[in-house]
Amino acid sequence: MAVTKRFVALTVITAAAVGVTAWATIRYLAPPSGTPGPPASGTAVAGADRRSTEARRINATLFYVGPSGLALAATERDVAFAEGPSAQGRRIIEALLEPAPPGLASAIPPGTTLRGLYLGEHGDAYVDFGGGLRSNHPGGSQNEILTVYAIVSALTVNLPAITSVQILIDGHEVDTLAGHVDLRRPLPNATQWMEKGTS
Repeated sequence: MAVTKRFVALTVITAAAVGVTAWATIRYLAPPSGTPGPPASGTAVAGADRRSTEARRINATLFYVGPSGLALAATERDVAFAEGPSAQGRRIIEALLEPAPPGLASAIPPGTTLRGLYLGEHGDAYVDFGGGLRSNHPGGSQNEILTVYAIVSALTVNLPAITSVQILIDGHEVDTLAGHVDLRRPLPNATQWMEKGTS
């Protein structure tokens, strides 16, 4: 009986010693709970790519009313880079809404906002503007033509994937901006509204 008790006690002591040894080993090898692990390489690369994309610029041809007031003049400008024709198209139109370079005038009325830009299946782009494009427009057939084709040309000249452009107002199709240019369908580029020497 004494031998059995001694055996049981020895077994319990041995098990306890093994448990303490295992706990100490794990505690020694594991890093402290507050120590940060190595950064996830995918996250770091994604963040770097995003910053690189945001900083990247492209050279685009934008169109403004030339000195004669009767035609569009092409001007090279730096525009923020974006992935894909739809996103890049938005960047181009956003740049077109900024003030015109010295000596030229914007064909877009002040207060115009861009709501969205969408691509169809056959090279058509649908550019959705806020109501200011229409309500703030000065009117007149020549002004309307230059407004429409400043937008159409900016997209079709810079983005080969876009072959025609339809202007929307507040998400809806409109007949015209000021009563002269038919906007009920996508329009291709029209070089006759550009100053001579402008491609």
